[in-house]
Amino acid sequence: MTYLDALILGAVQGLTEFLPVSSSGHLEIGKALLGDQSIPQESLLFTVVVHFATALSTIVVFRKDIVEILKGLLQFQWNDEFKFSLKIILSMVPAAFIGFVFSDELESLFSGDLPLVGFMLIVTALLLWLADRAKDTVKEVSFKSAFVIGVAQAIAILPGISRSGATIATSVLLGIDRGRAARFSFLMVVPLILGKMAKDILSGEISPEMNNLGILIAGFSSAFIFGVLACTWMIALVKKSKLSYFGVYCFIVGVLCIVFGYY
Repeated sequence: MTYLDALILGAVQGLTEFLPVSSSGHLEIGKALLGDQSIPQESLLFTVVVHFATALSTIVVFRKDIVEILKGLLQFQWNDEFKFSLKIILSMVPAAFIGFVFSDELESLFSGDLPLVGFMLIVTALLLWLADRAKDTVKEVSFKSAFVIGVAQAIAILPGISRSGATIATSVLLGIDRGRAARFSFLMVVPLILGKMAKDILSGEISPEMNNLGILIAGFSSAFIFGVLACTWMIALVKKSKLSYFGVYCFIVGVLCIVFGYY
């Protein structure tokens, strides 16, 4: 992977993280198009690094919300902030469990398997199509719905299943209004990514002595810059636009991935 490749893939991650089109799926597509021959572990490492960059961009954009969440935890009072904090923690459990138990199996999926990405993008398209037909309500996120949304996030570990698409679609299908669904979707992933980064650092997977450190820094910087720009501009687009538009896009890209993957 060259520096230009890293910058391009970082930009792809930053731009697609906040739209329901699967950033991980687009990263795998980008790697396949750029001819990336990295072994699965290195490929997953780059994916984790650029996901951390967009998590940091989320922290920058949602800094006020995150401060309220932290205050809720530290005050330890049964108020709205504390309950929201607990819901965020609860939503992390399914993905954290899957990531811990099936880490080796997950690594093998990030190897540029276009047909797999294609089929998963079509699943994402179906989710968005179903959510677009759900009735709009003003329902808030409950503890039960937080866990169900967390299950959707765990399934979205698969490349091609959009994390934001799966969590927002699940929220809408549960009757939660789109504004709250988008806010919860973007906030719930931050501690999960930070936890994953901490695990990788402690395990020695990420080290300053790595030969490709410059490549990782380039990808991180690109993903962070584009993540901040995309987050501030596209969150409103996610909330206001029809999800089926993104569903059509995912379906078309998914079919193309399957065709090019097999032929």
